[in-house]
Amino acid sequence: MDIHPTAIISPKATLGNNVTVGPFSIVHDNVEIADNVVIESHCELGVRNQRTGDKPLVVGSNSHIRSHSVLYAASSFGSNFVTGHRVTIRENTSAGKNFQVGTLGDIQGDCVIGDYVRFHSNVHIGQHSIVGNFVWIFPYVVLTNDPHPPSNVMQGVTVEDFAVIATMSVILPGVKIAGGCLVAAHSSVNRNTKANTIYAGSPAKAVGETSKIRLKDGSRRPAYPWPKHFKRGYPEEAIKILESIASDNA
Repeated sequence: MDIHPTAIISPKATLGNNVTVGPFSIVHDNVEIADNVVIESHCELGVRNQRTGDKPLVVGSNSHIRSHSVLYAASSFGSNFVTGHRVTIRENTSAGKNFQVGTLGDIQGDCVIGDYVRFHSNVHIGQHSIVGNFVWIFPYVVLTNDPHPPSNVMQGVTVEDFAVIATMSVILPGVKIAGGCLVAAHSSVNRNTKANTIYAGSPAKAVGETSKIRLKDGSRRPAYPWPKHFKRGYPEEAIKILESIASDNA
């Protein structure tokens, strides 16, 4: 292990092999960190409040938590979890393997996130959101949860597998984004969507099938389903899944 002398590690925390903890980071009680995890400087892991109880924060193997990130207790992250800088993830969040969340990402807790999900920078995920597998959410997207703010009513957004939500879009409380959907940039979605359909505008309306969009690389191939042509940055096990999906949609 490589623990900086200014880091504070609770004796009740569990650290695996080959863990790195950077300057001025804090690892609280009841934190479980697997092998080969890198925690950069000024991070705080295992923050507790009245809602976390004694549930641990679990960080899977080969994860990389960048500086100034804060992860609350009662959450779990699968292997190869990656954050940008200054990410905040609140309690009772569960994410699968190879989850990536960009700089200044904000996940408000009580969320379920699948495998191979990508959140870009400045994404806000409201409480009780459910996000499937291989979902892409681009910068400044907001998943809301209060149908008449301010209130105590919580209606989380659901985003199904392979959906893509483009930059600066807002998904309103309780809405389901169906599998393979594309939500265009600057859209506001206020109702459930249909699979493999483009939604654009405010309020967003269906404007066609995603299969009608062509790649702007000169090939004129269909841009969707995106696994047919895009696999960059995914581990080998995920690429096999994407290739299988592409084959099924050939």
